[in-house]
Amino acid sequence: MLTLGCHLSTKEGYLFMAKEAVSIDANTFQYFTRNPRGGAVKKLDPKDIEAYRQYAAEHGIQTICGYAPYDVEPANPEMAKHDFTLMVLAEDLARLEDIPGQYYLVRPGSAPGIGVDEAIANVSEAFNKTLTATQTTTVLIDTMAGEGEQVGSSFQQIAAMIDGVKLQDKMGVCLDTSAVWAAGYDIAGDPEGVLDEFDRTIGLDKLKAVHLNDSKEKRGSRVDRHAPIGEGEIGFDALAALTNNPRLADVAFYLEEPHSTLVIYERDIQRFRAAYKG
Repeated sequence: MLTLGCHLSTKEGYLFMAKEAVSIDANTFQYFTRNPRGGAVKKLDPKDIEAYRQYAAEHGIQTICGYAPYDVEPANPEMAKHDFTLMVLAEDLARLEDIPGQYYLVRPGSAPGIGVDEAIANVSEAFNKTLTATQTTTVLIDTMAGEGEQVGSSFQQIAAMIDGVKLQDKMGVCLDTSAVWAAGYDIAGDPEGVLDEFDRTIGLDKLKAVHLNDSKEKRGSRVDRHAPIGEGEIGFDALAALTNNPRLADVAFYLEEPHSTLVIYERDIQRFRAAYKG
């Protein structure tokens, strides 16, 4: 079964997102856990959560993915940024337990003024301070393009981040096709080679999710800019091939269109489902 969804707005709550997902033939979805820029958070509604859990069970909604705000940057050494990151990670991980078994996507971020090794250690430390042995949420490190002072653009760097975490069973990876393309990985021309390298370096058992994103930029540009799916440098056929790859049979796929209307997501979900050979 293909687990496929898109990014939806939390404005109307979890049940509303689930109904939107079902209406466009999605069986999962991704959402921001709070304001993506600034970290403001809305109080959870227990009635909405209970209604969502019942609806999701009835309609086959698979593992959903909460996305940490962009201002969360565990690699960043600045004290204010560091404290904010720890606060958001701890709060979000506690809130996500209201719907057990979710993914929680975190970008490593940028690390101005320090070396890569220190930045990697900062990421591991942030998770060591906030993960708990009893949590059901799996934290996913998002692959990065390597723009500016970003870390996490190589599989080796992400492997080192996970290696430094004590509760490694709570950790996974989300492979963003546009980001790895920008970082130099040929996800279009040599997907098996990319997956082989991921397996050797991190382990495919850690690959829990894929962002199916097309790219405006050339491979190796270090610039992660999304194109409408099928209109970029990666192309629809290469992205559809990933959904059909047996090595990714248990992975959740999420679409992130630059113009994210429900109509566009519905169109693209239908295209991927039509191309899926099972």
